[in-house]
Amino acid sequence: MEFVLQLVDITLTTIKDVIPIAAIIFGFQLFVIRRPIPNLKRVLIGFAYVIIGLALFLLGLDKALFPIGRLMAEQLTNPTFIGQWSDGAPGALSWQDYYWVYLFAFAIGASTTIAEPSLIAVAIKANEVSGGAIGVWGLRIAVALGVAVGISLGTWRIVTGYPIHWFIIAGYIVVVIQTMWAPKMIVPLAYDSGGVTTSTVTVPLVAALGLGLAETVPGRSALIDGFGLIAFASLFPMITVMGYAQMTEWFTRRRNAMADAEPDTLK
Repeated sequence: MEFVLQLVDITLTTIKDVIPIAAIIFGFQLFVIRRPIPNLKRVLIGFAYVIIGLALFLLGLDKALFPIGRLMAEQLTNPTFIGQWSDGAPGALSWQDYYWVYLFAFAIGASTTIAEPSLIAVAIKANEVSGGAIGVWGLRIAVALGVAVGISLGTWRIVTGYPIHWFIIAGYIVVVIQTMWAPKMIVPLAYDSGGVTTSTVTVPLVAALGLGLAETVPGRSALIDGFGLIAFASLFPMITVMGYAQMTEWFTRRRNAMADAEPDTLK
């Protein structure tokens, strides 16, 4: 009964959130464009699906994704668990003893990004628009690698307690330098790739992991240290996507140079 009441409450809240969006869309269509809404029945059914999907998704976050992220962080930072893999005493743990946390952060960052629906959609559209020059799996793997590295580095920052702003400043300096040298076609896509990673699948688990880690690591504040992992998840895909494009361009130039040199060698 409690589950049903919670689902109804979330559904009503979702309807309140969706109504302004529907009002803007229908208002512009009827009063600005001044044309009837085509396929009105299909549009209304679509909005109903959106409401149901959002309500179930929010309920799933509350019941599954947030708890499991915090639980994994608590278990991986438990002194008893760390003591099984570390020679140091539980009271004298260093950042090296939390390597299972870094491995878990890397794995969860890569897997959630690969499964991210928004990234799949962007990768497919980029492949279509570029005429196949940008591979769907190449882009998805590059973004997933960036998120994995970023979240791993973010968890290391939480464990060590270093200020977050130095990491973000250094990361964006790298992004600016890469932007000047990366192929112009990939730069906007790389910037968008940093945004699509912070979506439905990645954010709940990453946020829960950061909060759980900050709550269990001694001397850390959930408010100050628990947030910020999503910033790492947005920043590092820009670096890896532009790096992927730069490496591809370099290998292409090298291959073409070798092909041009072969006729001269035969002569």
